[in-house]
Amino acid sequence: MKFQAPKGVSEYLPPKSQTFSWVRNQFARVIGSNGYELVELPVFEDTELFTRIGASTDVVSKEMYTFEDRGGRSITLRPEGTVGALRAVIEHGLDRGSLPVKVYYSGAYFRAERPQAGRYRQFYSVGAEAIGSEDPALDAEMIAMADSAFRSLGLSNFTLQMTSLGDSASRAAHRVDLVKFIAKLDLDEATRERAALNPLRLFDDKREEIRSAMSDAPRLLDYLSKESAEHFAQVQELLTALGIKFEINPRMVRGLDYYTGTTFEFVHHQLGAQSGIGGGGRYDGLMKEIGGQDISGIGFGLGVDRAILALEAEGKVPAPTTSDLFLIPLGVESKARVLQLAAELRASGLIVEVAYGDKSLKSAMKQADKSAARYSAVVGESELSAGSVEVKEMASGASTSVTLSALSKFFASK
Repeated sequence: MKFQAPKGVSEYLPPKSQTFSWVRNQFARVIGSNGYELVELPVFEDTELFTRIGASTDVVSKEMYTFEDRGGRSITLRPEGTVGALRAVIEHGLDRGSLPVKVYYSGAYFRAERPQAGRYRQFYSVGAEAIGSEDPALDAEMIAMADSAFRSLGLSNFTLQMTSLGDSASRAAHRVDLVKFIAKLDLDEATRERAALNPLRLFDDKREEIRSAMSDAPRLLDYLSKESAEHFAQVQELLTALGIKFEINPRMVRGLDYYTGTTFEFVHHQLGAQSGIGGGGRYDGLMKEIGGQDISGIGFGLGVDRAILALEAEGKVPAPTTSDLFLIPLGVESKARVLQLAAELRASGLIVEVAYGDKSLKSAMKQADKSAARYSAVVGESELSAGSVEVKEMASGASTSVTLSALSKFFASK
């Protein structure tokens, strides 16, 4: 039987795995430079952690991988990162110290949805959370950090879209009129039940007939309280001061129900239907909802898979890293010395490969060509006796005689 990966998972093999690693590292570097610290979190949590914060969303109601463990507990593979990060902050008392708590994390997430380009059942994301401050400047920092993360990859063909989902008073006032509007629509039973749980969900419906029907629906931005409107205005002013361009999208709804206040998404213009490459927002009330203090927070998730697709679309995938040197031992006696040389050169920061097996010189050179190493060197008895090797530049074919003791110095200048 030939085994294959389950349908809908994203796998990364060389050389694409280099791009995958580079994207995650770039995201982490930018986030870390803003003072956020890494947390490593489990890939599964108690199911209730997710069900109590998003029952009306497709993510929670239809797309979670949930199972019962041997102890009879309901466990779910994490479909997103925020609530797991907040659970860890609460459990380990990080919110009892200096605020805001600023953490980031990365890893695989799981959603049982229909696989398509840019949408996987196992996908990768890097997320960040700042918990314990309502300062609009923190919103601006979070958004600017995500913008910098994407630009650090060389991406440029994307737009930042923003809105505000307001405070509880804003949403309550808007809900009254929105419910009245929806009541006049001709909806199927399932859609009407979904709207009853959270009428904002209809703004997120992908069906054209629903999108058309909701085009004239009341906009939450028109119902913002004075405090919410001032907060959102300050965020916009700060982003403008930072030189970050944005568009206001009053009908934006994120995939989970816990968002409040400032909400944002980065949309890439070359990815078709799955154009969102990252986003997030405020979640005032979420900490309290899952058993923590009644303090606010803001966070985002940056899609690694989507970022790679965006790099491919823009033609900006970085060239793969290749080996610096491919060493070819000739004869049994030279193998030990070649392994020593390889270890010494690797310790100096070089990427070194060694030809294994009793290959002929011709076969070993073919292997060196396939490896795409920048240089190769044959090490046999004569080279060991002379204490030097001919280092061949693979691209030009030019060779340079280098003493074995000076190999590190030779490559330091290349």
